[in-house]
Amino acid sequence: MSIVVQKYGGTSVRNLECQRQVLAKVKRPLQDGSKVVVVLSAMSGETNRLIGLARQWASCPDPAEMDALVTTGEQVSVALFAMLLLSQGIRARSLLAQQIPIRTNKAFGKARIESIDSRKLKKLLKDYDVLVVAGFQGVDEDDRLTTLGRGGSDTSGVALAAALKADVCEIYTDVPGVFTTDPNICADARKLDRIAYDEMLEMASMGAKVLQIRSVEFAKKYNVAVHVRSTFSDEPGTMVTKEDKRMEAVLVSGIAYDKDQARITLTRVQDRPGVSAAIFAPLAEKRILVDMIVQNPSKDGRTDITFTVPRADVEPTLKILESLKLEIGCEEILHDSAVAKVSVIGVGMRNHSGVASRAFLALSKENINIKMISTSEIKITCLIEEKYTELAVRTLHAAFELDKDSHKA
Repeated sequence: MSIVVQKYGGTSVRNLECQRQVLAKVKRPLQDGSKVVVVLSAMSGETNRLIGLARQWASCPDPAEMDALVTTGEQVSVALFAMLLLSQGIRARSLLAQQIPIRTNKAFGKARIESIDSRKLKKLLKDYDVLVVAGFQGVDEDDRLTTLGRGGSDTSGVALAAALKADVCEIYTDVPGVFTTDPNICADARKLDRIAYDEMLEMASMGAKVLQIRSVEFAKKYNVAVHVRSTFSDEPGTMVTKEDKRMEAVLVSGIAYDKDQARITLTRVQDRPGVSAAIFAPLAEKRILVDMIVQNPSKDGRTDITFTVPRADVEPTLKILESLKLEIGCEEILHDSAVAKVSVIGVGMRNHSGVASRAFLALSKENINIKMISTSEIKITCLIEEKYTELAVRTLHAAFELDKDSHKA
């Protein structure tokens, strides 16, 4: 049985006219004899409306009840689209997470998928040509509804494709594919035909909103071919796939940035074994994502430790650190939310040198000061003042000639 999974975001299903465009795209694999699993998000703006409604009733809504509320957005989308399919004579039905089921852990608001009953889905595909599945949601072991976090429908789509061993997972959105950088701030940004899983992971982790990071993790783990393309055009998009020699020949594939950052500095911390654990273990327990970490050389048995966290986590981070101040011997806790990360990404870096120096030189020519640096095999990230973000992105994009299709190492 040939199976194609298609995922559509909120802008793709926001009204009847848009859903008719989705219908046209669903019909194509049907005409080729494939079965289709369509994964839908809530209509554009609906999740925010429901969140706003909850906050009128409770200043701090219960997370489990919040998930029960916001999952209704996807329920509306799949029921309406199934009606549209049935009106066209297509054998279809809608499915919610608990009907499959898509099992998750109990982390309400940011649950992780643990299993999918693919046997039930395959059985249903014998009776139906299209299954319309609610994205973004799951159900825990106590049968309570959960959600997968913002962009979670991407993860739903890729996870279903993995469970069903689908031919491809097509992620339809309002952009035509993955670009070398954000085309909204760099007019020379170019759409990529292919991008490696690892590169897409780095771009997603840096705030590129084309795909949710966990969806890329699923795709890489289960070797799911993901085709990112536009609902509103027929042009080919970008294939997210395992890397090959052609990709390795490209020095840099993209420039990503993330303005949702804050820098925290602990001054004059005791420089002794166990202090770093005492700082970062409580943050990990509260699921605060710590990224760049720099520790200054010790002086008089004291050191400064600086790290970054998402801006939304600044207040809880500061609260935790204040409670640790005496234990770690910290003199002062400083924070700065006017910062941003800019990253140069490419699998070609594994085999070629000079990327860092080229990036640093380009930024220095524009008088952009680098506050912190972190690296991985395929990424170099610089923390800079937020006001220089767009200039830095354009500068690095030009420095690595990403507007051209021949930026080979």
